[in-house]
Amino acid sequence: MTTDDGANALYRYIGAFTAQLARSGVGHAVIAPGSRSTPLTLGLDRHPSIKTWLHVDERAAGYFALGLARQLNAPVAIVTTSGTASANLLPSIVEASLSRIPLVALTADRPPELRDIGANQTIDQTGLFGSHARWAVELPVTDGSAALEAYARSIAARAVASAAEAPAGPVHVNVPLREPLIGAGWQRAFDEGAATASLDVLPNPVTPFEQPAPRRPYAPVLTPQIKRPHEHARAAAARLVGPILGRRGIIVCGPESAGLPAEAIDTLARTLGWPILADPLSGVRTGRHSMVRVIDTYDALLRSPRFAARAAPEVVLRFGAAPTSKVLNQFLASLDGVPQFVVDVAGGWRDPDAVASVMLRAEPHGLCDAVVEALGARRPSAFTGAANDPARVGAPYHADSSWLQFWTGANSTARAALDQMLRDTSEPFEGYAPVALASALRDVSTVVLGNSMIIRDADSFMWGQPRALRFLGTRGASGIDGVVSTAVGAAAAGLGPVAALVGDLSFLHDLNGLWALRRHHLSLLVALVNNDGGGIFHFLPQADHAPAEFEEWFGTPHGLDFSGAIGTFGGRLVRPEPSEWLDALRSAANLPGLTVVELRTDRERNVALHREAWERVDAALRDAEAEPTPPAAAGAR
Repeated sequence: MTTDDGANALYRYIGAFTAQLARSGVGHAVIAPGSRSTPLTLGLDRHPSIKTWLHVDERAAGYFALGLARQLNAPVAIVTTSGTASANLLPSIVEASLSRIPLVALTADRPPELRDIGANQTIDQTGLFGSHARWAVELPVTDGSAALEAYARSIAARAVASAAEAPAGPVHVNVPLREPLIGAGWQRAFDEGAATASLDVLPNPVTPFEQPAPRRPYAPVLTPQIKRPHEHARAAAARLVGPILGRRGIIVCGPESAGLPAEAIDTLARTLGWPILADPLSGVRTGRHSMVRVIDTYDALLRSPRFAARAAPEVVLRFGAAPTSKVLNQFLASLDGVPQFVVDVAGGWRDPDAVASVMLRAEPHGLCDAVVEALGARRPSAFTGAANDPARVGAPYHADSSWLQFWTGANSTARAALDQMLRDTSEPFEGYAPVALASALRDVSTVVLGNSMIIRDADSFMWGQPRALRFLGTRGASGIDGVVSTAVGAAAAGLGPVAALVGDLSFLHDLNGLWALRRHHLSLLVALVNNDGGGIFHFLPQADHAPAEFEEWFGTPHGLDFSGAIGTFGGRLVRPEPSEWLDALRSAANLPGLTVVELRTDRERNVALHREAWERVDAALRDAEAEPTPPAAAGAR
């Protein structure tokens, strides 16, 4: 076999694999350059249905792919060469796993005969990402046979299906490649292999799954063993209606990468007369659905012990991951004896405080619709419960409005107190940053929120808005790495303007991510909250109990001026006064390319201003206590 024959066999093999990726739903591939990955790079770039994106930093490339996949809600491939290049994907793979983002990691590798003998740029890449990958496999080195080409097609289809299947996540395909890595006629050989792609995978609408709950043996998993999705939803609803009927409850919407079905959840809340405590990353705090039942100040409200005592529900229904707010999580954990239903479509176990009474395996949209249908039904046959089940009520359900009015009234009180503080405060206040940014953006915009103080301030201060604003984050592992690159990847999706709200340490950590903006002619607005260090640590015990060591090891002032770095990547920097934040962000939102609006703040003053905000809310609630405590549940009428 000549050199060209060997290369052509390889490209037929890669053609079959690549075309099957495209047929299975991969429309974008992010590629970090390298020699060993040459066949993957050329093949993906040649395929007409796959758009390729170059990135020179593998760690940033992984987050770029993550942001792209999250924005598109579709699998994205990420390619690296062998060695530490592949290892640099680990942070983004971890985040994708915990945030349920479909990534297909294709790591080029040396062939087996070069492993563990000191060959250059060769590490053990099999199982490189461990349990963080939904599925991991190694392609065999091709022998030129049609059988192995068929096997490659099967692996490609399974990889995409495994990444997209609920709960979505990353998969890892390690691809050992033997030289020659290219030869004359590779294009024709690739096209011949690509023409063989023919496998289709049809999704299973229901995945039966039952298992005992860890740490809470009394928290069963309810997954009706049925075949049709609408029957699945109706059966799940029948198990849920009885415990919630006539009860004062709350709906908690935690972070969800693909976004929760806001309109369906709002319809359920309206039917039940329950408030919706909506995390900014849930897809429910903002949107074109009604905001009447959305509680956006719960983080401030529940800091008041008196309010928390009065607000204790009789049942909790949670969608999505655990909320961002520590105060809300502590409130939920304190509800001894209160049934808590955690709804999740499949797999995973998102109950870090072990508060769930029931883990309900159901698709949220279908479940909400089925419960609403059941509560409005006049025929007992609408339910599958026993004859004496309270769900089998002949008349439609009518909610008692006083419970919802109690929550929405308190929300209005807290919102007025917080808004007044923002108007009264002339000095820079980090809590105003998410408010100003959201106000500056037009509809159909996406905001990528950083971690640490950024997401917490968005949770605390950003009000619910009936606008098409989408908020994304990297709350799976909550790292400060990769936030900029995630935003750049989201911008690459081309679904509207994208902005990022990040802290200075997150920005510093991922400066390389800005390179892709210039390379691919993308636009991004960065609202940079710069407090010269780690502001969140001022809220933690380290600030009080290690004062001598605090600034060096936790405050970590860097003293950097970012203007030079921003200019290197072709961006512009704006440094407005506090009174000019909103106007500066509005102006920057309409500019092409990279614009960074730097919002300078003081860490110690920021703590004081946050405490003042909570005190104002508590005082406003005390002033409003003339209103009666919500009455006991009246039940269905």
